Amino acid sequence: MKVVDAIAHAMKEEGIDVLFAYPVNPLIESAAKLDIRTIIVRQERIGLHMADAYSRLSSGEKIGVFCMQHGPGAENAFGGVAQAYSESVPILVVPAGYPRRVANYFPNFNSTLNMQHITKWAEPVTMGKAVPEIMRRAFFQLRNGRPGPVMIEVPLDVMGEDVPDDWVHVPAFKAKSAPDPSDVKEAAALLAGADRPVIYAGQGIHYAKAWKELKDLAEQWNIPVTTSIEGKSAFPEDHPLSLGSGGRANSRPVKRYLEESDLILGLGVSFALTAFGVPMPPGKKIIHATLDPMDLNKDVPADIGLIGDAKLTLAALNSELSNADNSKAAARADEPEKINQLKEEWMQEWLPKLTNNEAPINPYRVVAELNQLVDKEKVVITHDAGSPRDQITPFWESTAPLSYIGWGKTTQLGYGLGLAMGAKLAEPEKLCINVWGDAAIGFTGMDFETAVRENIPILSILFNNFSMAIELPIMPVSTEKYRSTDISGNYADMAKAFGGYGERVTDPNEIVAALERGIKATENGQAALLEFITDQEITISNE
Repeated sequence: MKVVDAIAHAMKEEGIDVLFAYPVNPLIESAAKLDIRTIIVRQERIGLHMADAYSRLSSGEKIGVFCMQHGPGAENAFGGVAQAYSESVPILVVPAGYPRRVANYFPNFNSTLNMQHITKWAEPVTMGKAVPEIMRRAFFQLRNGRPGPVMIEVPLDVMGEDVPDDWVHVPAFKAKSAPDPSDVKEAAALLAGADRPVIYAGQGIHYAKAWKELKDLAEQWNIPVTTSIEGKSAFPEDHPLSLGSGGRANSRPVKRYLEESDLILGLGVSFALTAFGVPMPPGKKIIHATLDPMDLNKDVPADIGLIGDAKLTLAALNSELSNADNSKAAARADEPEKINQLKEEWMQEWLPKLTNNEAPINPYRVVAELNQLVDKEKVVITHDAGSPRDQITPFWESTAPLSYIGWGKTTQLGYGLGLAMGAKLAEPEKLCINVWGDAAIGFTGMDFETAVRENIPILSILFNNFSMAIELPIMPVSTEKYRSTDISGNYADMAKAFGGYGERVTDPNEIVAALERGIKATENGQAALLEFITDQEITISNE
């Protein structure tokens, strides 16, 4: 068996059924021979984004894979790998490499050297007989510890070498760890004794599939729950104890409850400092439960650290708390009523935007109508960077696990389209939506053609205000003198030119009907792009 065929063989044994790719890489043919579906994108970054969502929607059980050519292909892929690294997503990246004799000198792009700081694990295949151990290492890293991209660079002159004749790849197992029982006992005592605890949940809940355990803890101890953007949908946001999610924008209860808390329990979160995450107020007692000890005491000082899988951690906490004094929890019996009152006050203040009936259309109106229209149990939605993220995060009510793909550690424009496409491949029975702006479509919009060509019927919702509106306050001179923030296009026509469903909407009274037509198009197997002509709304809920 040749090296390139052996890699495809290992992928097959690991349950991989889709390969996202851009030519030329011999792995494409080797995968196709094994009935691994190959999906060719228009630009490398979008393929990585698709692989990213594919991994996320299975909590990392099915690994997204992307391959590309050496040189320019690997160079173009850099941003997509960096985004996955920032968001801690397990994807396998397999670039071709320059032949070994020229791999390490200028100007050739060496993927192993250049991507080692944006991958969890990166190594080249130096000889055929090394393939078995390299694939074993790669998939073990993908399935264990903190999730992240793993890269295997395959030099062109190695691809045709032989691997050991008797080799059969054995799929990697997943090894889980649980926190020290003494730390769990201490954490449980603190939690039971707290007057105003708050749970801050992240995407570690998703990867551990710890949704039930989180809900049990919140309900049994009357603890309000908020989530990071990445953790959004880890706790049902229609639940009486839900505060909503927190990022650059958030619902009013999020910051209010965090500020008034005496204890914050972080579950499956990094507490990483980012402009796109809710800041933790100083002076609070912190219990930090995370898979990666590197997160502890990095950005937020912790009183107790619980290292391990979120599901095992929550199970241990729930068990330890089962015999604890719950008088403090009983005293919080009216917490749902208080949360609801705060939410209602906040929503009343935002109603003028959520129900705005003027043209150009206010983007909050579109979000509100979409939120009411769709079946939340059958939807996967994501946003793009900038205003779409901040307009959706507080007002989109996620009710089912993994129904929202959040991100915000780094904020590369154009990420959302590939996420929606990858989600649709992972969950073909669901309505998969990306919401983006006219700046983001400039980065990856050509790959709407990929959605059409590959029969990936997503619903793409575009807010077009003919401007980079969020930049207007910080670019007044360049805008006035040179119109530096102006951008334009007829993106509905673009979608139709690619063979998809495209519709431009200018009348707010047509929002619901247009959404219904777009959804119907996806049900008929057609990728749909709805272009809403919107005002230059930049106000966000951040208090």
